[in-house]
Amino acid sequence: MQLIHKTTNIDFIGKRMLALLFSLTLIIASIASIATRGLNLGIDFTGGTLIEVAYQQSIEPSDVRNVLTEAGYADVLVQHFGTSRDVLIRLAPHETLSSAEVSTQVLNVLQRAYPDQVDLRRVEFVGPQIGDELTEDGGLAMLYALIGILIYVALRFEKRFAVGAVIALIHDVIITIGFFSIAQAAFDLSVLAAILAVIGYSLNDTIVVFDRIRENFRKMRKGTSVEIMNVSINQTLSRTLITGVTTLLVLIALFIFGGEIIHGFAMALIVGIVIGTYSSIYVASTAVLALGVSKADLMLAKKEGAEADERQ
Repeated sequence: MQLIHKTTNIDFIGKRMLALLFSLTLIIASIASIATRGLNLGIDFTGGTLIEVAYQQSIEPSDVRNVLTEAGYADVLVQHFGTSRDVLIRLAPHETLSSAEVSTQVLNVLQRAYPDQVDLRRVEFVGPQIGDELTEDGGLAMLYALIGILIYVALRFEKRFAVGAVIALIHDVIITIGFFSIAQAAFDLSVLAAILAVIGYSLNDTIVVFDRIRENFRKMRKGTSVEIMNVSINQTLSRTLITGVTTLLVLIALFIFGGEIIHGFAMALIVGIVIGTYSSIYVASTAVLALGVSKADLMLAKKEGAEADERQ
């Protein structure tokens, strides 16, 4: 790590105002999009009917959508599912018809338009009440995760480090969700799971940086808080970038070759890991610095550890 320190000397903390401006811009854009455009919630949250059909030959989703629209099915979402012959159809809940009746009618419409070419693969139905429960449970899951992280980091480091870590994680979650709002990409349970995974990934990166900051606060007798944090970030930069890049390579391959069903999951992780790597370098450390952490706050922990070592 000393070699990395000698060859890497980037003034990250010195550019914290530019980073703050960049982060505020992304957060404001994300919140504005969520407030005005909302999220393109998947059937997991909104409820409705999901129908998977298979064609004998390749078919364009736009052709299937046009057939269903002409038959009176408004707001229908049609997309390929795996191959160009497999099609996934999502319909909003019908006020009077059951899921089985809706799927039967849709299949009849498609079979009239494409005789002897369409086979029904599966039908799924999610009621609006279940969708509301999933929305509430998903929000609570993220809230509980943040509270648990706040307690964990406060016990392991110091309460201001805990606040800095949670600020960085909230930053990552808002921007990732904002990306889905701006792009109007489908937001379903797999995306929610990816966001929870992003929280864990970003926290891991942040803990590595915090651990080095604490170590250097205790070891380096000279230097301001800004200088010590810069040294710490530079010392962990290689590890942060290597971990991020290798993870991104896997996720990009998953996004390209994994099929339509996990596109949202992979996309959320890609966006979250890019933002999480950025926040572990700039946002978390800058927040801790703004909260006024100094050597005195961490030297107390060092004395307690030294006394414990002497007893052993």
